[in-house]
Amino acid sequence: MKTKYIDLIDQTFDFPQEEFYLENNTLNFHGINLMELISTYGAPLKFTYLPKISENIRRAKNWFNKAIKENQYAGNYNYCYCTKSSHFKHILDEVLKNDVHIETSSAFDIDIVENIKAQGKIKDNTFIICNGFKRDQYIQNIARLINNGHKNCIPIIDNYEEIRLLNEVIEDTYNIGIRIASEEEPKFEFYTSRLGIGYKNILPFYHQEIKNNPKVSLKMLHFFINTGIRDTAYYWNELSKCMKVYVSLKKENPSLDSLNIGGGFPIKNSLAFEYDYAYMIDEIVRQIKQNCEEAGVDVPNIFTEFGSFTVGESGGAIYEVLYQKKQNDREKWNMINSSFITTLPDTWAINKRFIMLPISGWDKEYERVLLGGLTCDSDDYYNSEQHMNAIYLPKFGEEKPLYIGFFNTGAYQETIGGFGGLQHCLIPTPKHIIIDRDEEGNSISSIFSNQQTSEDLLSILGYDYKVNTAFAKANTTIKEVKEAIRTSY
Repeated sequence: MKTKYIDLIDQTFDFPQEEFYLENNTLNFHGINLMELISTYGAPLKFTYLPKISENIRRAKNWFNKAIKENQYAGNYNYCYCTKSSHFKHILDEVLKNDVHIETSSAFDIDIVENIKAQGKIKDNTFIICNGFKRDQYIQNIARLINNGHKNCIPIIDNYEEIRLLNEVIEDTYNIGIRIASEEEPKFEFYTSRLGIGYKNILPFYHQEIKNNPKVSLKMLHFFINTGIRDTAYYWNELSKCMKVYVSLKKENPSLDSLNIGGGFPIKNSLAFEYDYAYMIDEIVRQIKQNCEEAGVDVPNIFTEFGSFTVGESGGAIYEVLYQKKQNDREKWNMINSSFITTLPDTWAINKRFIMLPISGWDKEYERVLLGGLTCDSDDYYNSEQHMNAIYLPKFGEEKPLYIGFFNTGAYQETIGGFGGLQHCLIPTPKHIIIDRDEEGNSISSIFSNQQTSEDLLSILGYDYKVNTAFAKANTTIKEVKEAIRTSY
């Protein structure tokens, strides 16, 4: 009878897979022995595997270039990285090895752009696509970048007032794009995206604010679908509506030469994940070309803004199961040594599911469990996989530690979780490891940040480190503590 965890995986999925395989009943991720990683750095920990970032960028570029060639498409393709997915320097450094462009969403993004430009990692011909609702500091920063010579900075107009605000601070002529306020899927809580300008209002807006404005040149139409690029009737319908707007604008405004199709590709969230990226890209390119040919206008250059697709599959988190609580006859709670709310906030906020696998114990019998975090919040749990309404793990035993890994967690989790700041119930941010490969292909790892200490958190909260240190000393008297408090203020 097949009752081991490896049997469960074998009969449920094709395994091993490109990034996952076993070695001595221990899980390897892209050739990284995860038990060795734990032995070196401990758990909980988070890690970033940098080579996966460049790999995904190259994959997308190859798919688009192939589709452009096979469809004899006259425009070119530009890959943009959404910085909001992960702003960390080590991420941007890896991204920018691949001749890509940048998409920003807030004022401080421009400070990052200027920083990496000063280091020579981007040039004046790098496109900086500025999305988001723009006010005050964001407007000023965009203007500073353009006024300092970065003509390929393209602010994407999100509301009717932004052109006036930009005109006031940009000294010379500049290019803009317009974001379409696409209609959301029927299951959404609202009908039209709050971002951008409605389909029917874009042409009147062009005539009123752009056509006779000598400083402004409309270069890009920005089309974004919140649910991403998926093979659904909804997506193709919205793309068709977008192309009608593009054709109408192109006939009125010959300088329009770019279409930003926004919206990200999905990433692998299950061992059963399937998505035909090449087909989707080929079909997008084909439909854009067909619409333009039927209307008698030139095809646009295609821009994409991939955030999660760029960095999502590079990240992971590893936890140790500390204890198993049996709350009733059926429910077994495996308690991890961290918190889902704080370290993987999307599991709590939007019920997102990641790939979850044990690091060791694949030769043990399995059992159905629930996973609980350390906070006292009733929502700090993880109770199902993407492909089934249950979690199965090797049986817990106190004689040997059980470690579990969550994979493809590299997008948004650190920033949404407030990296380096306060965490719910003061659960510390785990140690974060960066993994790369040297010229010979050997893996190399380093600590990006250590696990937060009590001093880190108490300092943020305004408590005095000297007082806390006095209490921590063995055999400290009340008199000595009072003296420490007195001398601290």
